[in-house]
Amino acid sequence: MGNCLQWVAKEKNIKNIYFLSSGSANILDKTGLQNIFAEYGPQYCINCAAYTAVDKAEDEIDIARQVNRDGVANLSQVCANYNTTLIHISTDFVFSGQEFLPLTETNATAPVNVYGLTKLEGEQAIPTYLPNYFILRTSWLYSEFGNNFVKTMLRFGKERDELRVIWDQIGTPTYAIDLAACILHIIQSQNQEYGIYHYSNEGVASWYDFAQAIFDLSQIKVKVTPVRTAEYVTKATRPAYSVMDKAKIKHNMQVAIPYWRDSLQVCLRRL
Repeated sequence: MGNCLQWVAKEKNIKNIYFLSSGSANILDKTGLQNIFAEYGPQYCINCAAYTAVDKAEDEIDIARQVNRDGVANLSQVCANYNTTLIHISTDFVFSGQEFLPLTETNATAPVNVYGLTKLEGEQAIPTYLPNYFILRTSWLYSEFGNNFVKTMLRFGKERDELRVIWDQIGTPTYAIDLAACILHIIQSQNQEYGIYHYSNEGVASWYDFAQAIFDLSQIKVKVTPVRTAEYVTKATRPAYSVMDKAKIKHNMQVAIPYWRDSLQVCLRRL
């Protein structure tokens, strides 16, 4: 997300936005954060830091909680001291995935794994300290940067003749460049409709659909076999259904959201 924000800011020629490394802006170091805020006096702070290793979190709950809850609490307190608006990235994994209708911001949360639980705890920490915040829940992020499903599939497509991909987990792939553009739009518009929002690309897909689209659009010949979650055991449980309703962010922020397959094509062309 940080790389995507940097890319979009450059494309839009947005000035006075600073991208700090985890070494210089560690969210677990509250004193260090206070020093940074004293230096920059930011009007907005975008938090892209998170512990996101979903399966590993099952064994490293303390570390995941430190980053996803305690670090967010630190940031919220410092933002409150400087009257800074916090924009925080959260996840569809705060839901159980057992309700098969698009999820609104008011749906009951019920995480089914440690990652989702600690991200929810981070969400809950923010309003304890800070009234001016945007929490953006998103899903299935990918981009040209970092490690993600799209780049993994492209690599596997060159190395293997056949892949098995889960078809009974349903959600929406989200191009992180689109989310970055939405975040910067919120800042530029000076919108003050604070609260929790859902943002993903439009449409619905399974991981199987996502993989098949990657290969079709890239013209890579590989046989993709759909399998059930039960056939592909992982340490952490995943939500079976996490399609998010974006009506609130479209109405309040006046944003147009691209269809997931169209954005995937953009990303693949850039790659």
